[in-house]
Amino acid sequence: MQGITSEAFVLGCSAIGAGIAVISGIGTGIGQGIAAGYAAEAVGRQPEAKGDITSTMLLGQAVAETTGIYGLVIAIILLFVQPLMGAL
Repeated sequence: MQGITSEAFVLGCSAIGAGIAVISGIGTGIGQGIAAGYAAEAVGRQPEAKGDITSTMLLGQAVAETTGIYGLVIAIILLFVQPLMGAL
């Protein structure tokens, strides 16, 4: 019975880590959807404040999107750059 090589183990762990990092996009999507829903509700209640509400919502969504982008960048690094292979 053959054992698993250390390179295969590191690549497998990198793939699992990349998958976990991409899961951060779920929270980002949910948060942005909630923010857009509340903004639409606020515009419905106070149409004259549409500009302020929209700008605040967009700023909040831009901040929330950074979490998803960081997760994607980490996943790309783990899959393609493979920084852990140098430790072998």
